[in-house]
Amino acid sequence: MTETIRYEESGGAGEVEFRRYPSIILATVTGTNENENFWILFRYITGNNRSGKKVPMTSPVITPEKIAMTTPVISETNAMSFVLPAAYRMKDVPGPIDTRIRIEEIPPRELAVIRFSGKASAIDVAQIRERLLKKLEESNITVVGTPFLMRYNAPYTPGFMRRNEVGVEIKR
Repeated sequence: MTETIRYEESGGAGEVEFRRYPSIILATVTGTNENENFWILFRYITGNNRSGKKVPMTSPVITPEKIAMTTPVISETNAMSFVLPAAYRMKDVPGPIDTRIRIEEIPPRELAVIRFSGKASAIDVAQIRERLLKKLEESNITVVGTPFLMRYNAPYTPGFMRRNEVGVEIKR
Protein backbone atom coordinates (compact mmCIF):
# COMPACT_ATOMS: atom_id res chain seq x y z
CA MET A 1 0.00 0.00 0.00
CA THR A 2 1.25 3.48 -0.89
CA GLU A 3 2.06 5.87 1.94
CA THR A 4 0.04 9.10 1.84
CA ILE A 5 1.19 12.39 3.36
CA ARG A 6 -0.31 12.79 6.81
CA TYR A 7 -2.06 16.03 7.71
CA GLU A 8 -4.25 17.46 10.42
CA GLU A 9 -7.60 19.01 9.55
CA SER A 10 -7.69 22.59 10.78
CA GLY A 11 -11.11 23.83 9.65
CA GLY A 12 -12.97 24.60 6.50
CA ALA A 13 -15.20 26.96 4.55
CA GLY A 14 -17.93 25.28 2.51
CA GLU A 15 -16.31 22.66 0.27
CA VAL A 16 -12.81 23.94 1.12
CA GLU A 17 -10.89 21.97 3.73
CA PHE A 18 -8.01 23.52 5.69
CA ARG A 19 -5.11 21.24 6.58
CA ARG A 20 -1.83 21.50 8.46
CA TYR A 21 1.01 19.51 6.94
CA PRO A 22 4.37 18.66 8.51
CA SER A 23 7.59 19.35 6.64
CA ILE A 24 7.95 17.13 3.59
CA ILE A 25 10.80 16.25 1.25
CA LEU A 26 10.15 16.47 -2.49
CA ALA A 27 11.99 15.06 -5.47
CA THR A 28 11.12 17.45 -8.31
CA VAL A 29 11.73 17.51 -12.06
CA THR A 30 11.11 20.64 -14.11
CA GLY A 31 11.09 21.50 -17.75
CA THR A 32 9.99 18.45 -19.72
CA ASN A 33 6.49 17.15 -20.37
CA GLU A 34 4.39 15.49 -17.68
CA ASN A 35 4.93 11.95 -18.94
CA GLU A 36 8.72 12.35 -19.12
CA ASN A 37 8.80 14.01 -15.69
CA PHE A 38 6.95 11.03 -14.23
CA TRP A 39 9.38 8.50 -15.70
CA ILE A 40 12.45 10.47 -14.60
CA LEU A 41 11.13 10.46 -11.03
CA PHE A 42 9.99 6.84 -11.24
CA ARG A 43 13.48 5.74 -12.33
CA TYR A 44 14.93 7.71 -9.41
CA ILE A 45 12.74 5.98 -6.80
CA THR A 46 13.31 2.54 -8.34
CA GLY A 47 17.07 2.74 -7.83
CA ASN A 48 18.52 5.12 -10.43
CA ASN A 49 20.13 7.16 -7.66
CA ARG A 50 23.60 7.44 -6.08
CA SER A 51 22.93 4.75 -3.46
CA GLY A 52 21.14 2.40 -5.87
CA LYS A 53 18.36 2.00 -3.29
CA LYS A 54 14.65 1.88 -3.99
CA VAL A 55 12.53 4.59 -2.39
CA PRO A 56 8.92 3.62 -1.65
CA MET A 57 6.30 5.39 -3.76
CA THR A 58 4.07 7.79 -1.85
CA SER A 59 1.07 9.91 -2.72
CA PRO A 60 0.12 12.40 -3.86
CA VAL A 61 2.07 13.25 -7.00
CA ILE A 62 2.16 17.06 -7.13
CA THR A 63 2.13 19.28 -10.20
CA PRO A 64 1.87 23.08 -10.23
CA GLU A 65 -1.08 24.70 -11.89
CA LYS A 66 -0.45 26.25 -15.28
CA ILE A 67 -1.35 29.91 -14.80
CA ALA A 68 -2.25 32.18 -17.71
CA MET A 69 0.66 34.32 -18.89
CA THR A 70 -1.10 37.48 -17.67
CA THR A 71 -0.66 36.28 -14.10
CA PRO A 72 2.76 36.68 -12.45
CA VAL A 73 4.37 33.25 -12.51
CA ILE A 74 5.45 32.30 -8.98
CA SER A 75 5.87 28.55 -9.35
CA GLU A 76 7.32 26.59 -12.19
CA THR A 77 5.20 25.03 -14.89
CA ASN A 78 5.95 21.65 -16.41
CA ALA A 79 7.14 20.37 -13.06
CA MET A 80 6.25 17.25 -11.12
CA SER A 81 7.13 16.26 -7.57
CA PHE A 82 7.12 12.97 -5.73
CA VAL A 83 6.84 13.20 -1.96
CA LEU A 84 9.43 11.05 -0.23
CA PRO A 85 8.36 8.82 2.67
CA ALA A 86 7.83 10.57 6.01
CA ALA A 87 10.59 8.51 7.66
CA TYR A 88 13.23 10.12 5.42
CA ARG A 89 15.35 13.05 6.56
CA MET A 90 17.44 15.10 4.14
CA LYS A 91 20.60 13.19 5.20
CA ASP A 92 18.85 9.89 4.29
CA VAL A 93 17.69 10.86 0.81
CA PRO A 94 19.58 9.11 -2.00
CA GLY A 95 21.30 11.65 -4.20
CA PRO A 96 19.92 11.82 -7.73
CA ILE A 97 22.12 10.80 -10.62
CA ASP A 98 19.90 12.66 -13.10
CA THR A 99 20.76 16.35 -12.77
CA ARG A 100 17.18 17.32 -13.68
CA ILE A 101 16.01 16.10 -10.26
CA ARG A 102 16.26 18.42 -7.29
CA ILE A 103 15.61 17.44 -3.69
CA GLU A 104 14.08 20.04 -1.39
CA GLU A 105 12.50 20.17 2.03
CA ILE A 106 9.25 22.09 2.33
CA PRO A 107 8.63 23.47 5.84
CA PRO A 108 5.35 22.84 7.71
CA ARG A 109 2.47 24.76 6.18
CA GLU A 110 -1.28 25.10 6.03
CA LEU A 111 -3.16 24.36 2.82
CA ALA A 112 -6.68 25.00 1.58
CA VAL A 113 -7.89 22.08 -0.53
CA ILE A 114 -10.87 21.00 -2.63
CA ARG A 115 -11.10 17.26 -3.34
CA PHE A 116 -12.62 15.84 -6.53
CA SER A 117 -12.69 12.62 -8.54
CA GLY A 118 -12.08 11.97 -12.22
CA LYS A 119 -9.12 12.16 -14.56
CA ALA A 120 -8.20 15.73 -13.54
CA SER A 121 -8.63 17.27 -16.98
CA ALA A 122 -7.29 20.79 -17.46
CA ILE A 123 -10.86 22.13 -17.60
CA ASP A 124 -11.90 20.36 -14.38
CA VAL A 125 -8.77 21.50 -12.55
CA ALA A 126 -9.24 25.11 -13.73
CA GLN A 127 -12.86 25.11 -12.47
CA ILE A 128 -11.84 23.69 -9.09
CA ARG A 129 -8.99 26.21 -8.83
CA GLU A 130 -11.37 29.09 -9.49
CA ARG A 131 -13.85 27.84 -6.86
CA LEU A 132 -11.04 27.44 -4.33
CA LEU A 133 -9.60 30.91 -4.90
CA LYS A 134 -13.04 32.53 -4.90
CA LYS A 135 -13.98 30.92 -1.57
CA LEU A 136 -10.68 31.97 0.01
CA GLU A 137 -11.15 35.55 -1.20
CA GLU A 138 -14.72 35.61 0.15
CA SER A 139 -13.38 34.30 3.48
CA ASN A 140 -10.57 36.91 3.61
CA ILE A 141 -7.91 34.20 3.74
CA THR A 142 -4.47 35.07 2.37
CA VAL A 143 -3.20 32.85 -0.43
CA VAL A 144 0.54 32.15 -0.57
CA GLY A 145 1.96 31.17 -3.97
CA THR A 146 -0.03 29.48 -6.69
CA PRO A 147 -2.42 26.50 -6.64
CA PHE A 148 -1.21 23.01 -7.43
CA LEU A 149 -2.74 19.67 -8.32
CA MET A 150 -2.33 16.60 -6.11
CA ARG A 151 -3.11 13.20 -7.63
CA TYR A 152 -3.35 10.13 -5.41
CA ASN A 153 -3.91 7.22 -7.77
CA ALA A 154 -2.08 5.26 -10.43
CA PRO A 155 -2.85 6.23 -14.04
CA TYR A 156 -4.72 2.96 -14.65
CA THR A 157 -7.25 3.69 -11.85
CA PRO A 158 -10.72 4.31 -13.34
CA GLY A 159 -11.60 8.02 -13.30
CA PHE A 160 -14.57 7.68 -10.95
CA MET A 161 -12.29 6.03 -8.37
CA ARG A 162 -9.51 8.62 -8.55
CA ARG A 163 -8.80 11.06 -5.74
CA ASN A 164 -7.51 14.45 -6.83
CA GLU A 165 -7.17 17.73 -5.01
CA VAL A 166 -6.38 21.31 -5.90
CA GLY A 167 -4.56 22.97 -3.03
CA VAL A 168 -2.85 26.22 -2.23
CA GLU A 169 -0.84 27.41 0.76
CA ILE A 170 -2.69 29.84 3.00
CA LYS A 171 -1.99 32.11 5.98
CA ARG A 172 -4.74 32.61 8.54
